[in-house]
Amino acid sequence: MNPLSAAPAAVARQTPQELALSGSWTAFGLGAIGPQLEALPAPAASGLVVDGGRIEALDTAGAWVLQRLLRHLRGEGTAVALRGLRPEFARLLEIVEPQAAAVAPAPPIPSGLEALGRAAAAGFGQAIALLSFVGECAAALAASVAHPARLRWRPILYNIRTAGFDALPIVGLLSFLLGIVVSYQGADQLRQYGANIFVADLVGLSMLREFAPLIVALIVAGRSGSAYAAQIGTMSVTEEIDAMRTLGIAPLDLLVLPKVIALVIALPLLTVFADVLGVFGGMIMARAQLDVSFDEFLVRFVKAVSPTAYLIGVCKAPVFAVIIAVVGCFQGFRTRGGADSVGRQTTLSVVQATFLVIVADALFSVAFSALDL
Repeated sequence: MNPLSAAPAAVARQTPQELALSGSWTAFGLGAIGPQLEALPAPAASGLVVDGGRIEALDTAGAWVLQRLLRHLRGEGTAVALRGLRPEFARLLEIVEPQAAAVAPAPPIPSGLEALGRAAAAGFGQAIALLSFVGECAAALAASVAHPARLRWRPILYNIRTAGFDALPIVGLLSFLLGIVVSYQGADQLRQYGANIFVADLVGLSMLREFAPLIVALIVAGRSGSAYAAQIGTMSVTEEIDAMRTLGIAPLDLLVLPKVIALVIALPLLTVFADVLGVFGGMIMARAQLDVSFDEFLVRFVKAVSPTAYLIGVCKAPVFAVIIAVVGCFQGFRTRGGADSVGRQTTLSVVQATFLVIVADALFSVAFSALDL
């Protein structure tokens, strides 16, 4: 029988204790069955007989709807009996019944201790994955050093421009303002003791050793690290990385190593630029608040700040660069699903890179203190 030419599915109450089903219970004939089911009065408490003898056609869609109807009637506390159904329809109904009756149980609400354990396990797993990614990057870098022809200089130069040169305005502005703030905050205290000239020591040592490399790393983590995660994450979602592997192109060689090498080159240069702008901002505020001229500031600055203090700040930058680039690329490769995952991994890359940069800076401080530097 053609289901398009059969009568649509129908439910009729013959007596208070009997329902009659008729028509084509298929995907084509179920269009008007919904309102009929909703209009059914409550079944009699003594029991109910469902007559399926006039059902002309039945497919899995109709069997599923019929099973829902029977479960609904039985859920009212009424004994329901189905009779008159053709044998082939009865077999189809039995096949559909397990799927129709299956109801996903509500997930249990985890306790606080369980949630903490799950979070710790997830964090440990991500740390292991990050260490594995670092090992893969190190192996790829060693292979590129052994075979310099594998290095892709055009992506490296492009990333130096985007992560380094394009970041000069924001890095310079924030470093200049930070130098002004440091000098301004120390001016009142130095003025009380007549130690105005020591503002050069305060600005020079704080900017060159700590503030300049740290502020540059945080800016680059939010600016370039997030861009790395978003770019690679989008490529993962659109399956471009899988296509690269299919073509025999190693994603680490094309996407990760150029970013790491470029950032290792660009971040120390940005740190030197931040040193200059930060000290210049401190000089301006020292002249305005403490009447320390530029010549006096520079003479004291050269005496107070040793080359070691300058090199300590610059040497931190390559380590920060590796952390930012590796974390950003790592989170990009972990992107799964759609656009929501890209945004989530991008945010996570900024948070993790910022955290690890601050931890690394604290470890540097401890190590330099132990070495008396």
